[in-house]
Amino acid sequence: MSEHTAPNGEPASYWHATSEPIVPEASLPTGADVVVIGGGLLGCWTAYWLARAGVAVVLLEKRMIGWGATGRNGGFLVGGTASGYTELVDRIGVEAALGLETIAADGLALATSVVAEEDIDCDFRTPGTLSLALTDEAMVAAQRNATRLTEAGFPSELVDRGGLGELIHTALGPEIRGGMYKRDGNLVHSERYLCGLARAAQRHGARLVRVEVTGLASAGNRTRILTTSGAIEADQVVVALNAWTDTLIPALAGLVVPVRGQILAYEPSERAFTTATGTDVTPTGEYWQQVPDGSIVIGGCRADAPQGDVGVREMVLTPDVTGAIERILPRLFPNLANLRVARRWAGLMAFTADYVPVADAAPDLPGVWVTGGFCGHGMPFGPRVGQLLAEAVTSGEKPAVLDPMRIDRPTLTPLTAPG
Repeated sequence: MSEHTAPNGEPASYWHATSEPIVPEASLPTGADVVVIGGGLLGCWTAYWLARAGVAVVLLEKRMIGWGATGRNGGFLVGGTASGYTELVDRIGVEAALGLETIAADGLALATSVVAEEDIDCDFRTPGTLSLALTDEAMVAAQRNATRLTEAGFPSELVDRGGLGELIHTALGPEIRGGMYKRDGNLVHSERYLCGLARAAQRHGARLVRVEVTGLASAGNRTRILTTSGAIEADQVVVALNAWTDTLIPALAGLVVPVRGQILAYEPSERAFTTATGTDVTPTGEYWQQVPDGSIVIGGCRADAPQGDVGVREMVLTPDVTGAIERILPRLFPNLANLRVARRWAGLMAFTADYVPVADAAPDLPGVWVTGGFCGHGMPFGPRVGQLLAEAVTSGEKPAVLDPMRIDRPTLTPLTAPG
């Protein structure tokens, strides 16, 4: 892989280009207590907690740690869920929504403690999360969301246009009305964060192997994991492939669906943004941060792609979306009209119809667990869901707090592309 692209044409992200990647070893053992499939966020966190518990765990990754969604995202480690809290309550009820918000909040706390404990150098900082409102109606919705979150125990505050000067250090365009601010939002260098976690897992005894998994098969009371380099057997398996979930768990085809996201990084510029920032210029949303070297990483505008890039499996760029992304900051902030693009890339997320992820025993595969479908918002969930899956693997029982993510929930229906 060159600095800029992989052999299949997938461009490297800003995070890949500014970090030292981990390419796992090539030697596949014949067995393990637990095999985790996937070297992304959920796979690494699950392997980390298992290794810390003294479990003999092997993590299998096709290419390198963080080559998929985690190494291609916006670097947000912020609380909440993929949809707003008010929307989530309306969709799945107060109890389940509160449970998901709690898992995300617990995940932030775990990430903060583990980054410090394992001395992970990843530009970790906590400037908060700002969700901008561009219309009067959006400000009303922000107020409603902030009120309900605060009442549920997740403090949030409304910021009017005048108050944004403390958070944004460039002139505001006329559309911006204000926004909702949450103080617990973190920003990270995504690849250094994940590679630091993978190295910590290795220090605790996890083994990382580079190999492509091609199938799963029952082998008595164990599972046989078929790969391009032979087979390995395990007592328990965790499939953490997110956008590629259905390649090993066919029962989730159409339920956990790949969705392409596209992002770019601008050359370093004067400091304009301090927080994790997002808004809805398009229906699918936009998000950005300014990293410590002054580069601005921004993504979104899926709505400008055919079918919203739902069901797409190629991590390649398209000019309709990247062009739309380039128009976002100049439109909202007139003094940012001369930013220069330094790098563009794409990545695959995985979505569900109800915007709730999956974490459950895999259907018809005893001893196999599966997680995915975090709808572009897996970062706060990874630490806690990984910990809960590690508990499930070692005990054989799913923790009750994972119930909102069960596969047989009535709201998990086939996801179709928007018309």
